[in-house]
Amino acid sequence: MIIAVEGCMHGDLDGVYATLWHLQEVEKIKVDILICCGDFQAVRNEKDLLSLNVPPKYRSMNSFWKYYSGEKVAPIPTIFIGGNHEASNYLWELYYGGWAAPHIYFLGFAGVVKFGNVRIGGISGIYKPQHYHLGHFERLPYNERDIRSIYHVREYDAHKLMQVKEPIDIFVSHDWPLGITEHGNVEELLRQKPFFRNEIQEGTLGSRAAADLLEQLKPSYWFSAHLHCKFAALVQHGEDGPTTKFLALDKCLPGRKFLQVLEIESEPGPYELHYDEEWLAITKRFNSMLPLTRSRVNFSDVKFDIQECREFVKNKLNARGSKPFEFEQTVPNHNPSITAHSKNPQTVAFLDLLELPYLLDNTTEQREKIGSPALFMPKGSYNLKLVPSISNLYLSRITSFLIPSSLVTPHKPL
Repeated sequence: MIIAVEGCMHGDLDGVYATLWHLQEVEKIKVDILICCGDFQAVRNEKDLLSLNVPPKYRSMNSFWKYYSGEKVAPIPTIFIGGNHEASNYLWELYYGGWAAPHIYFLGFAGVVKFGNVRIGGISGIYKPQHYHLGHFERLPYNERDIRSIYHVREYDAHKLMQVKEPIDIFVSHDWPLGITEHGNVEELLRQKPFFRNEIQEGTLGSRAAADLLEQLKPSYWFSAHLHCKFAALVQHGEDGPTTKFLALDKCLPGRKFLQVLEIESEPGPYELHYDEEWLAITKRFNSMLPLTRSRVNFSDVKFDIQECREFVKNKLNARGSKPFEFEQTVPNHNPSITAHSKNPQTVAFLDLLELPYLLDNTTEQREKIGSPALFMPKGSYNLKLVPSISNLYLSRITSFLIPSSLVTPHKPL
């Protein structure tokens, strides 16, 4: 399977898809899936811009609305997570994951899916310790405070991912795992970003939650974005444990290192997206604890009977099939007068499948009750001139990883 991974999209779907089309033509390859590491900016209309936490000069429609409206169709199946610059009102509709547009799938605030037999997991948002232990207290319409906290990672979502036991092939986060710089060429990183030095020395560069997930899940690959530079690392989990190949990528701009293409072993295609049985079982078990106030969840009361939930999910998927529910528009594009529906039909159908109540739009009163260096050795690099707006885009393709043993450092829990 040939996988393309992109850093921060910032709404430029046209530019990224044009780059991938050109690469496929030049290399005579077929990219099977594109994975985006956040700041996707799934803006459907002018109303969505109001929930996008960016300076006014950066509030623009960009190109996602074309794919939402049907004017264009994504040429490559696309999966993305959320970052800190998102149309958060729309992503909240799809809290559990779902099609943000035809062939463009949002992984949810946390989630795991299968593409073919490749297992892909991810967590949206960025880590802020002052909000990590709180619930999802923000509610529409977002005020100036909520618009700056809705995308902060919450313990509840990370805790659900910590229950995953089966192997993860690819994991995606927007910000980097805390301490990841210890496993790569930090001096080269500081030559690019000298202002990172203090945070690295103080041990504050990156996400504590992502570091915990890295230690627990030990995925084969981990991709991030957020810091707008390319950085590779190799994490050895114990002396004889598995390794995680980490790569951070830049944002989609001319001359920036924002795209990586790699080939991994998989079953023969064609490939389709499917729900993950283990993740649905975890979602079912923990949904009653979804925290919608500032109160912290007490996880010690949970008796996690995964087998009972797995049997339930297995029977449901055998009866219905495991493909996600189909995309449905919930607002007209480019219409500032119409507010998004509070209940996305995909989310309603997903919860019906798992026989779970819809909690995302609960009132304040209801919420209070519920709230109880050469690490990557590319085979070839390409400097492409495509169209005037996307010239000199940098890509590099990996077909294998050749890692000197002297560069492998054991992973130490933080």
